[in-house]
Amino acid sequence: MFRGNNPASVDEKGRLKIPTAFKALLDEKYGPEFFVTSLDGQSVRVYPLPVWIKIEEKLAPLPSMNKAKKQFLDRANYWGQTAHADAQGRVLIPSLLRESAGMHGEVAVIGHLEEYLEVWSLERLREPMTQPFPEAAMDELGNLGI
Repeated sequence: MFRGNNPASVDEKGRLKIPTAFKALLDEKYGPEFFVTSLDGQSVRVYPLPVWIKIEEKLAPLPSMNKAKKQFLDRANYWGQTAHADAQGRVLIPSLLRESAGMHGEVAVIGHLEEYLEVWSLERLREPMTQPFPEAAMDELGNLGI
């Protein structure tokens, strides 16, 4: 399970050093292959490749002109590339995405259950995290019993 915020860094070559807290699970359950992408260019999503393949399998039966499918895949493929973790546990962030999301130096790597890791520039993450939690989201969580 990916959970919490683990600090990491992106080196001068654009490689994210996967935090130790996540690396053991990734190595054990998923292996060294990833799909690195974004839906908005503001943050980076690092999907273990087997997880990404399951997403593609869910989308495949939908018609090619399904609006949500097309928008999702257009964005994911525009920003995304497959990547292979090296022996030190570093994953290359595509240059287009790296520049757009400000992936340089210290970053926050946030776990999203068993789905993906989300990587944020510390500057960009602080602002939304200091805003009040949306009331509509609180209501929806309450309806789920959380």
